[in-house]
Amino acid sequence: MCGIVGYVGSQEAAPLLLDGLKRLEYRGYDSAGIATLCNGHFTIQRSAGKLSTLIEKLAGSSALGLVGIAHTRWATHGRPTEQNAHPHTDCKGQVVVVHNGIFENFAERKIDLAARGHRFTSETDTEVFAHEVEDAFAGDLFAAVRTATKNLSGAYAVLVSSSAEPGVLVTARSGPPIALGLGNDENWVASDPVALVPWTRDVVFLEDGDVARVDAKSVRICDAAGSVQRATHRILWDAVAAEKGGYRHFMAKEIHEQPTAVAETLGGKVSLQTGELTLESPLLSPDRVAGFERVLLLACGTSWHAALVGKFLVERMARMSVEVDYGSEFRYRSPVVDARTLTVGISQSGETADTVAALSEARRAGSPIAAIVNAPGSQIARMADSVLATHAGPEIGVASTKAFTTQLAVLFLLAAKLRESRGLARGLTSGERAALAHLPAAIQQALSLEAKIEKQARDFHDARDFLFLGRGLHYPIALEGALKLKEISYIHAEGYPAGEMKHGPIALVDENLPVVVLAPHDAWRDKTISNLREVKSRDGISLVVTTREDEEVAALADYSLVIPETIPELQPIVSVVPLQLLAYHMAVRRGCDVDQPRNLAKSVTVE
Repeated sequence: MCGIVGYVGSQEAAPLLLDGLKRLEYRGYDSAGIATLCNGHFTIQRSAGKLSTLIEKLAGSSALGLVGIAHTRWATHGRPTEQNAHPHTDCKGQVVVVHNGIFENFAERKIDLAARGHRFTSETDTEVFAHEVEDAFAGDLFAAVRTATKNLSGAYAVLVSSSAEPGVLVTARSGPPIALGLGNDENWVASDPVALVPWTRDVVFLEDGDVARVDAKSVRICDAAGSVQRATHRILWDAVAAEKGGYRHFMAKEIHEQPTAVAETLGGKVSLQTGELTLESPLLSPDRVAGFERVLLLACGTSWHAALVGKFLVERMARMSVEVDYGSEFRYRSPVVDARTLTVGISQSGETADTVAALSEARRAGSPIAAIVNAPGSQIARMADSVLATHAGPEIGVASTKAFTTQLAVLFLLAAKLRESRGLARGLTSGERAALAHLPAAIQQALSLEAKIEKQARDFHDARDFLFLGRGLHYPIALEGALKLKEISYIHAEGYPAGEMKHGPIALVDENLPVVVLAPHDAWRDKTISNLREVKSRDGISLVVTTREDEEVAALADYSLVIPETIPELQPIVSVVPLQLLAYHMAVRRGCDVDQPRNLAKSVTVE
């Protein structure tokens, strides 16, 4: 969702805040704004559109001050206009507020405040908070923010500054993430550590219900009961890792980082020489696993597709019953969960609001929680009994790529560990060890098909619809391929189990419909080839992703891509790569904004 950054220290705040916003723009890019405090007065600049518009507006203007807050917006309440852009102020212009989330009772609070003389200038729920702080302010900004949070309900992360108490920032969290960056005679606040790493790697994550007072010298955090200490986390990845590194787009860079990301994710979790699993977790010990009757995987979006692959892996390898559910749906039914269920939450950011809420529901029902996340200090990681970290590094492109493949790698190891704890095998087989050792090279070989895929994208880029088909472990990859295409190229695309094609989707097949068929040489191949014949008999345009060049595919495919073959359990990690590249080059060809597709944000931190 929205990106928040704040600074207090001895440097000019504006350049630092704008740099932070650039790193946070993936979270929202409908509008942007900045407020700096100098000599008791705020300078506020806001603009609709992307951050570049705000930067152009600021060129040549003075926005002096050693304290400031800034925001890049993904619109929820109110249109993406300059009027609705953050920061928002109170009636006196003494309080400025930026906000990520939704205040659910803002309308009734707005009516009450207006009746007491407060004047509103925007359509947003955020402006209400500025007036709540104004109403409660009696010389102590920290106390005023705490009071204001009690009057408003919903999911929120807020950052507040006041000209009546210069040199102080106050931030509060209930749902969406907030991180404090600790420096020398300067401190930071941001909605994501990616905005902080150029300046500090020492980060404190606020918990739900926390309110923090931040000045240049100190940080004080309180929860509902009083002052609390929160752990300081050391960010290990470098700021350079969040730069494009010579690639045209972050997404291209992140696609090409997958061999390294997968290798680093496997490192420390398994010995490729002996096959010993070093995936340490008290939840995965034989004694604990013996008490689990099933596994529940909770996720959203691309992570949900990873969970579907995980279902195949755990059922196939560990012979345990697995259920996969959307985080956004799980808590709105009556889920049957208890201490005999191992619940695993999967999220790149570790802050996905729906997944957080679903895991909280599972926790209330008594289920132990494991987390597969790319952010060890995130909310999901902190609420989990066990964290199985991916090591993808920062992923800036909104459409997830390397986060997905590293999640699949961890799910394979999770399935192997459950298998071992159930006494079905000891460590990895020799075939699995060899396949894991070769996996980064196999991904790299798949990436070498990029020039061919780019040419195919030229032929397909005017298509209005796409169909993706796969069976077994490749059904979720068909879903993921379709999602990538529609996310960044805005082409309508559907993924289906290949066996379901004749139960409806075959009606769509004609000479104008490209059909991507995932047909590796696995147990389902013959049936998948049968579906390919059905496509061709109806004049569909076929692009076949396979693992061996053969006459049958050559005769049926209009286009084909031969990728490296590995064991079935790891094949999806390789098979998804050409689909990522296809979506990327289709979007580039169509002139779409690859890294910041319309209406989307990287981390969905509100419901």
